[in-house]
Amino acid sequence: MATHNATLVAASDVTGTAVYGADDSKVGSIDRVMIDKVSGKVAYAIMSFGGILGIGGSERPVPWNTLTYDTGLGGFRTNITEQQLNDAPTPAREWHGDRAWEESTHRAYGIAPYWI
Repeated sequence: MATHNATLVAASDVTGTAVYGADDSKVGSIDRVMIDKVSGKVAYAIMSFGGILGIGGSERPVPWNTLTYDTGLGGFRTNITEQQLNDAPTPAREWHGDRAWEESTHRAYGIAPYWI
């Protein structure tokens, strides 16, 4: 029997979930999550932001630990601003294998890398 206070969610159910800033304004939404194959932990959320009605926007991997789920909002909350998203290092085609890019991304958001 399922409970209403379950804390697990399918990765597919995270897709499309809104992300809100500190002022409760919508910053973007989650497009997909990236999972570390070795540890099994979610490492990044690929976040879509900007644009109008999902057109002309950008997407950027953000470290998973920059997001917290807010039950009152029904979405994730972050302290990351749209300016930080725009200023963060642009991922290369194979960014998920580039540790130097990952380190600079974590520095851009002011947090420790997930693997430490």
